[in-house]
Amino acid sequence: MPSVQRAPLRDVPAQAVDLIKAFEGIPDGDPSTVLIDPYLCPADVWTIGWGHAITEGGVQLKGSANRARAKALFPGGITRAQAEALLAGDLIPRAAVVSRLCKVALNDGQFGALIALLYNIGEGNLAASTLLRRLNQGDHAAAAEQFLLWDKARVKGVLTALRGLTRRRRAERAMFLGEDWRAAGELGLVTRGRAEKMEVLPVPEAPEGDRPKRAAVKKPPAKKAAAKKAVAKKATKAAAKKAPAKKAAAKKSAPARRR
Repeated sequence: MPSVQRAPLRDVPAQAVDLIKAFEGIPDGDPSTVLIDPYLCPADVWTIGWGHAITEGGVQLKGSANRARAKALFPGGITRAQAEALLAGDLIPRAAVVSRLCKVALNDGQFGALIALLYNIGEGNLAASTLLRRLNQGDHAAAAEQFLLWDKARVKGVLTALRGLTRRRRAERAMFLGEDWRAAGELGLVTRGRAEKMEVLPVPEAPEGDRPKRAAVKKPPAKKAAAKKAVAKKATKAAAKKAPAKKAAAKKSAPARRR
């Protein structure tokens, strides 16, 4: 059987790495130590470096109760070079996902912007997005505008546009269009390996049009509904009949009063 020639994996564009570093930042969970330690992100997931989710047995460690476990997996913290390696390990499979989902040719700016977006919103959200649908229809201009809709997250239960997410989406859109993404994202000069520390933001929610529709609650057929009503009515009548009998029994069992 002849071997199947697979297309080589496409490299992650350097500008995508720079954008992700700039907006993810590299928070340190324990500033009192020399190296970079795990921290709990707004999604309640233990994270280290530039947004690397800490997992054990393929499961993300969540909540303050897992602090000791997260630290034990990275004893003493990590160096900046190790953080670079973790980020590269996270981005390579995501680049493969973008290549698989996109059915049209992409230049480096478009490819990089989509990797950066995917790193923030997740594969499921990108796969179901209007952005991807427009792109695969060949409407690059409409796809570019869809980036801007992914800037809202829940704050105290209310869906709110967050400035950090808005800036990130503007930067990704600019990269997609071949424009100056640093200016669009209101960033200073970011060099390879040195990123501006940013506020750690929650994962954005899907725009209204990209949210999965809730299944409609099916009403029981008329016959079943009528039958249920009849059963409930009988139960009520039976309870009403039993009430006087209970009162009579209670009176009989009560001790006679002394005169």
